[in-house]
Amino acid sequence: MDTVCHKQLSFGSLFGKQITADFDGGHITSDAGGLLFRELDERYGFTDGIADSLYDRRHPSWVIHDLKTLIKQRIFSIALGYDDNNDAQTLRSDPALKTMSGRLPETSEDLASPPTLCRFENSVGRKDLRKLADWLFELYLITHPGPRDVIVLDIDATDDPTHGQQQLSFFHGYYEEHMYHPLFVFDGISGFPLACMLRPGNTHASHRSKAVLKRLIKRLKKAYPQAEIVLRADAGFSVPRLYSLCEKECIHYIIGLITNDRLKEKSAKLLAKAKERFEQTREKQRLFTSFNYRAESWSRYRRVVAKAEYMDKGPNQRFVVTNIALKPQRIYDEIYVLRGDTENRIKELKLEIKADRLSCHRFLANQFRLFLHTFAYCLFWLLRTNLRGTELANAQAGTLRLKLLKIGARIRESSRRVWIHMASGYPYQSLFTAALGRIKAAPT
Repeated sequence: MDTVCHKQLSFGSLFGKQITADFDGGHITSDAGGLLFRELDERYGFTDGIADSLYDRRHPSWVIHDLKTLIKQRIFSIALGYDDNNDAQTLRSDPALKTMSGRLPETSEDLASPPTLCRFENSVGRKDLRKLADWLFELYLITHPGPRDVIVLDIDATDDPTHGQQQLSFFHGYYEEHMYHPLFVFDGISGFPLACMLRPGNTHASHRSKAVLKRLIKRLKKAYPQAEIVLRADAGFSVPRLYSLCEKECIHYIIGLITNDRLKEKSAKLLAKAKERFEQTREKQRLFTSFNYRAESWSRYRRVVAKAEYMDKGPNQRFVVTNIALKPQRIYDEIYVLRGDTENRIKELKLEIKADRLSCHRFLANQFRLFLHTFAYCLFWLLRTNLRGTELANAQAGTLRLKLLKIGARIRESSRRVWIHMASGYPYQSLFTAALGRIKAAPT
């Protein structure tokens, strides 16, 4: 099929006037709002840091698309909702994406093709990945200037289903699927990702968590020497090595425990009391206590907070281990349960930014893809930061994409300017203008 069609198309009539369409509208895009990402990139040196982390193994005489352009094309495409490399076949000539990626929309050559991007993703080595991890943390420091009083680290794992013969794809009994098992660490207060690690599919939730946290804690203490650091995690991370690490580093922690008979026995009286109150009032009852407890694998006794809840559906008991000296209910309600926001951030990464589209064969290439999607998430985090106080301050990535990025526009070049003629009927013009102004004025 020809890609250029000058034939007029008829759609009948309206109030006596013929409705006629053609494909002669010029260089038109549906993603003009993505220029906000270009401005964020310029402001924070976003892709510069990524490019500096990677070693370009190509011979200079054969290079058509430089490293920085490839990075911009890939990350901006992911952020705009085009997560598959195959999308580049049609997007490589999109005038907005070309402008965002550092190419002139009309007179410059098109962006990279899918095979070029595939080779790019598969060229990354272990040293590159370590440097990318360092840059992700450096970006955190840039966007979280000190001093800091409290830093909350939320660590969590998730599943990433795999297909075909992908390296280190294994069956996981809990998830009942062949998968990878990514690990994430977020700032529990701001929601910024500090680390992302791809792991084989058959690993335990806590696998490599000590190494990741040890590195982060060391760097956080150096950057924020006065800050109190708190670690939160679910029962998948209730392993002695994490308790010992936190205690050695003087880090506060609160980590879920898997319910067992010994724990139930220690809180049996409290649950009976909650049941009695429920039967009297027919309203849900929640009671809390704490006690010293030592599992067989622990080297010493530790404090356990117990929640005894009784409601229409019956009992609901929860236990967490902690070294925080606060009242049990405060520890549970005001600290621990807030880690649920991290689960929402991981869902946003997977559902809105498609961080589970790790479809390369090579494991290292898929780790690189996980970084690309995580950096795309950081773009949305930066955009939300510059939207504080507006109706979109807490919007999900999909909402931000729909309302601020998906703007129809005609793009043209003149001798002195690149003109972006956005749709006159765009309903969020004031919000878009305010966001751009804030980004330009943001400290760097």
